[in-house]
Amino acid sequence: MYRERVSRIAGAVVWQRTVLASDARLRVLPDGCMDLICAGDELMVAGPDTAAYVTTGPSGLSYAGIRFAPGTGPALFGVPAYELRDERAPLSDLWPAPQVRELTDYVCTAGDRAAALEVIADRRLRQDRSPDRSITQIVTRLRAQLPVAAIAADAGVSERQLHRRCLTAFGYGPKVLGRILRMNRALAMARAGMPFAAVADEAGYADQAHLARDVRALAGVPLSMLIG
Repeated sequence: MYRERVSRIAGAVVWQRTVLASDARLRVLPDGCMDLICAGDELMVAGPDTAAYVTTGPSGLSYAGIRFAPGTGPALFGVPAYELRDERAPLSDLWPAPQVRELTDYVCTAGDRAAALEVIADRRLRQDRSPDRSITQIVTRLRAQLPVAAIAADAGVSERQLHRRCLTAFGYGPKVLGRILRMNRALAMARAGMPFAAVADEAGYADQAHLARDVRALAGVPLSMLIG
C-alpha cells in the first residue's frame, strides 16, 4: 500500500509504504532523485539509480520517505550525488552518529514519520545559503530534450564541465539523466492511456521499438508490465 503527497520543500514528494504480501517484491524505477527514508527503525539514504532497484521486504514492514527533486540531494546529505549512485546507505555513514541516533528517535516516535522526515530535511536545507539555481535550469532543459551542447552553451561551460557538474548534482551525466527523465514522462503518458506508438512520438523516441528498448534497459521489464 503506497500513498504520497506534495511536500512543502520545492519539488519534493513525501511518501509512505506498507509492504503487503502482494507487493513484497518492489521495483523502484530510476528518476534522477535521492530519498531520505525511514525503513523500520533505521534512517537511510537512497541514491540516484541508473536502473531499476528491486527490493524485497517482509509483509507489514513500513517505510516512510521524502523524495527530493533531481539535484537537491547533495545539499541535504553533504556529499556529491555520484558517491551514492545505485546505493542504499545508512544515514549514519553521512552524518555524525550521535546526531543520527537523535533524529532516529525523533522520527520513530513521531505519529507521522514521513512528516517528521520532512521537518528534518526542511531544517537542513534552510541552512544551505547558496543553492545552485543553474541545476534546476539544467533539469528543465533536459526535460525539453535540448542537445547537451546547447545546454552547456546556455550555462556558459564546456560539455566536459557540464558533465562534471551533473555528476555532482545528479549522480550521472546529462545524457543519462535525460534518458531517465524521458522514460518517466513516457511512462506517465502510457499510464494515462496513450497508445505506445503515440507515446514514442510525443516523448521524442525515434519509434516505438526505440521506446521499448530504452524502457527495458532502464526499468528491466517491458513497458506493458509497468502500466498493468
